[in-house]
Amino acid sequence: MKPVVTAGEMKGLDRNTIESAGVPGMVLMERAALKTVEAMEKYLGNKDRVLVVCGNGNNGGDGMAIARLLHLKGIKVGIYLAGQEEKLTDQARQQLQIAKYYQVPLEHNLQPDEYTIIVDALLGVGLSRPVEGRYAEIIHMLNQSGAFRVAVDIPSGINGDTGREMGIGFRADLTVTFAFCKRGLCFYPGRMYAGELIVADIGIYANPDRDPSMAYLEKKDLSMLPSRIPWGNKGTFGKVLLIAGSRGMCGASCLSSAAALRASAGMVKVQTVEENRIPLQSQLPEVMVTCEFNEKSNQEILDWCDVLVIGSGLGMSGESRERVQWFLSHAAWCGKPVILDADGLNLLAVHGEWKKYLGEQVILTPHLGEMSRLTGKSIGEIRENLAETASLYAEETHTVCVLKDACTVVASEKGEQYLNMSGNAGMATAGSGDVLSGVLAGVLCMFLAAEKKPAYGQMAALGVLIHGLAGDMAAENVGERGMTARDIIRFLPEVLKVQ
Repeated sequence: MKPVVTAGEMKGLDRNTIESAGVPGMVLMERAALKTVEAMEKYLGNKDRVLVVCGNGNNGGDGMAIARLLHLKGIKVGIYLAGQEEKLTDQARQQLQIAKYYQVPLEHNLQPDEYTIIVDALLGVGLSRPVEGRYAEIIHMLNQSGAFRVAVDIPSGINGDTGREMGIGFRADLTVTFAFCKRGLCFYPGRMYAGELIVADIGIYANPDRDPSMAYLEKKDLSMLPSRIPWGNKGTFGKVLLIAGSRGMCGASCLSSAAALRASAGMVKVQTVEENRIPLQSQLPEVMVTCEFNEKSNQEILDWCDVLVIGSGLGMSGESRERVQWFLSHAAWCGKPVILDADGLNLLAVHGEWKKYLGEQVILTPHLGEMSRLTGKSIGEIRENLAETASLYAEETHTVCVLKDACTVVASEKGEQYLNMSGNAGMATAGSGDVLSGVLAGVLCMFLAAEKKPAYGQMAALGVLIHGLAGDMAAENVGERGMTARDIIRFLPEVLKVQ
């Protein structure tokens, strides 16, 4: 698990290291420069010419130190100072004096095409307003160059918290960021502008009194999944009940059911309409199907299950509304965990009074359109504030909110926040969300018999990670353009096989 910080948090961590731990700022700057040069070495050749473009701030100071280290290694390098020398920060001014002492060339005319590698040390993570004027012209010129492009800490023009392009952003092939990953390097388009991302340890560590507010899980974090009990049976490994499917909408329940089974659930039962019985039983003989909807039958299958998935392919009919309300309300009364997806969320948006059935054991999985209907916010507003939107809705509803996007956010009312760095554009395909709901159900089932059960937020983050890793395997094998939701299901066992 890797922490992710805002620009403000990074500033505080940097200040704490300097003022409380007593590490001089110039020492941290030297370490940052050393790590950047180390990351660049595999791209450097004897004939390369490097231009380091520096701003007035400490990011520019990092760049000047990088230029000096490259110069002392015998690399042909020049510094282009974009701002005015008299406006440099104290540390940047010191670095410029050191560079001059070692006779690092200073370039007065910007000619990016004369260089094979360009280093962007213009603005750093503290950018709060759009890039305009001379700096915008410089970034445009650098982007037009055919040189290999390296960003120091974050590509200039990218918001350190949201990943938004602030007027114009530097398009890097490699970004070396320091101490912690910044949120803006996780969200798009910042993640795309960063290129290859390296998080370098320069001696800034978490404040022992306050952990960073967000993290992302890595493949090695699958070690958190509990081992499968050798003497268990199909009941031991969890029973999933899907309230899914309507007339002409059988596919979603098929995908979600198959994903739950592939994600380790022991048994799956689908409550659906009669028209879906034969397709389901033909496609998935492992799945049980019931088409009864009455008080006695509903209570029996609710008592039977350990986890519910509500919403896939339900539609918005009166019959679907009754099904969702009955199972959502009764699951709340008996404390059964629920994954509410698709039309379950759309019905919740219409029936705001149903929020009384929600709680910490409920995982909501909206995409941006569904989140817009739930909150009344525009999709554009949500996209620009993904983490905040997910966190606020989780707090309001006392649930876990899995806000699905290219970088999915998982937030809980307890303050947990996770970003997902797995997955790819090929997963933007019909049925991918239905697969995720099944995977989440499977993950919840894995922990039913575990001695130590993590919070629902972390279990949801594990499910999103698994879903994305399976999507990455699918893309690797069939390509992003042609993959389908069933390809994601196909590779779930491969992801889980590492356990």
